[in-house]
Amino acid sequence: MAAEGSFVQPAIPKFDGHYDHWSMLMENFLRSKEFWSLVEEGIPVPEDDGSGLTAAQKKTVKDQKLKDLKVKNYLFQAIDRNIMETILVKDTAKQIWDSMKLKYQGSTRVKRAQLQALRRTFKVLQMKEGEGVDEYFARTLTIVNKMKIHGEKMDQVVIIEKILRSMTPKFDYVVCSVEESNNLDTLIIDELQSSLLVHEQRMKGHGQSNEEQALKVTYEDRAGGRGRGRGTWEKAANYAEADKEEEVLLMAHVELNNAKRGAWFLDSGCSNHMSGNKQWFVDFDEQFRHSVKLGNNSRMPVMGRGNIKLEIGGIIQVVTNVFYVPELANNLLSVGQLQEKGLAILIQDGACRIYHPRRGLLAHTQMTANRMFVLIANANMQSSSCLQVAAEDITDLWHRRYGHLNNKSLRTLHYKQLVKGLPKLKAVKKVCTVCNIGKQHREAIPKKSQWRASQKLQLIHANICGPITPSSNSNKRYILSFIDDYSRKNWVYFLSEKSEAFISFKDFKCLVEKEVGSDICCLRTDRGGEFTSYEFNNFCKSHGIKRQLTAAYTP
Repeated sequence: MAAEGSFVQPAIPKFDGHYDHWSMLMENFLRSKEFWSLVEEGIPVPEDDGSGLTAAQKKTVKDQKLKDLKVKNYLFQAIDRNIMETILVKDTAKQIWDSMKLKYQGSTRVKRAQLQALRRTFKVLQMKEGEGVDEYFARTLTIVNKMKIHGEKMDQVVIIEKILRSMTPKFDYVVCSVEESNNLDTLIIDELQSSLLVHEQRMKGHGQSNEEQALKVTYEDRAGGRGRGRGTWEKAANYAEADKEEEVLLMAHVELNNAKRGAWFLDSGCSNHMSGNKQWFVDFDEQFRHSVKLGNNSRMPVMGRGNIKLEIGGIIQVVTNVFYVPELANNLLSVGQLQEKGLAILIQDGACRIYHPRRGLLAHTQMTANRMFVLIANANMQSSSCLQVAAEDITDLWHRRYGHLNNKSLRTLHYKQLVKGLPKLKAVKKVCTVCNIGKQHREAIPKKSQWRASQKLQLIHANICGPITPSSNSNKRYILSFIDDYSRKNWVYFLSEKSEAFISFKDFKCLVEKEVGSDICCLRTDRGGEFTSYEFNNFCKSHGIKRQLTAAYTP
């Protein structure tokens, strides 16, 4: 047992191969002993003015050397014998320290390479599934500290933004809440970690408890029957199916006066979006049939489904796959269906916020007096003429998608459900120009020419293709081809301009006539300007080459 008033001598940091960590601990240890100046500057040597050192100066030097011996003793205890034997000069503590720094800290180039590797690791850092907040923060801050040791200057806001960006999807609503309620420039990492830990504990607690559903809706076949419960819906409260021994009140009728038809209830138990106003639907599928079952065992028929455009906060949002239930008095937004689309829903402090992963806040509503969340939105009302135009457009779109297939065949694809997502198309009187052109009569193309050459160079076919975009690496934009009618051999020349065709023909003429041993008898071309110029025709005439001109090809 230590005597009263005694203190524990701090342990000397042992060098374990990690120089940066060891040097930080050793420096702090020597500073606490007031010996760091001997490592940093060495033993001070007094200036000699020629008369020799005074007694005081000699005593100072002696004291400094004694302190240096103490520092060397600490270093000897901290450094392993095998490493110590590799240090050649051990006269002073500074020499030992500098030798260790040179051996193990590495050169500037090595440090730069290590820093680049750490930067790449930090850039691709992501929170793993099932990883806790504490574990992820420890892993992130370890990399950050290593980067700082290697000279990286990193602001705290950069670390916070990286952590928020790299959290798993289950923290999306928490990240949105943190970004909206805090100034990231002044937020501290410890505060962020504490906040995320609280939310993590809540999520673990909620995962173990049973959640109450607000409305239970099930899909059933139309043959399963349909009950009419509109009066019950409007005048009384609805109950969901729960245990037989208890009933849970879920949703009561709410009067919203003139805004009632534009009100949408956010419901966590509703399995699908539903509305009773047919005028709001676009891309409507009238053939779709289902029925929905309410908590009081009454049923309502689903007479179609489609998309609805809602104006929320001045921005048009498209709600997809909405059921049309004519007997439904209120409009329902399924929380589960919204989450399937990747949206995050945050309910906090009496308010509900809906976030998009890239566009941010989409909608915001306060809790009503009877603890419900109602979203007021203007639906996109369309007149019958607009719907007719849309029907024509979508029919023409599918007509072109299937290679200008006729209306009867398109309807067959829909009725037999051969194409997933193909809506019911109405026959329109719009005339398809492409179809009319395709039905026009054209002369049959002969399978073979009436006359063929009987020897080489008796007939040469020439043609130019281009301009081609983009041009080649050597800036060539045209292709000039010569085909011998007898042998079907092909010669190709690449041109920058059409005007080079005449020069290429002269080169071709010299080449083939020398190779075959006979002259070109006839040249067949179209009526392009590069083949009908005065210079070209005069050259052919002077060399006894007959010309055959064909009509230009018209697609």
